Amino acid sequence: MIFFELFSNHPHIINIDAGQSLFNEGDDGHKMYVLTTGEAEVIVNNRVVDRLQHGNLVGEMSLISPGPRSASVLATTNCQFVAIDEKRFLFLVQQAPFAAGSP
Repeated sequence: MIFFELFSNHPHIINIDAGQSLFNEGDDGHKMYVLTTGEAEVIVNNRVVDRLQHGNLVGEMSLISPGPRSASVLATTNCQFVAIDEKRFLFLVQQAPFAAGSP
């Protein structure tokens, strides 16, 4: 099992329509997200700095260093994201070596 598969069964799904934001630069952040369907862009200072596809993580810095979001995420197609809060994130980090098939 790969790390992404641990996220895919998480029940907190967020649907974002094309042209809408998942979150905006400056927003208070307490969750990270895994893109499960669609495509999105990461925007900093009105510039696209990354393009997200199936399986990409975004917003993880909010769990490592809480504070205002440093970027915006804009759906370029209809998207589904899995929201991961701090408790779930810590559980997944602890379980990752076993999920990767380590003996």
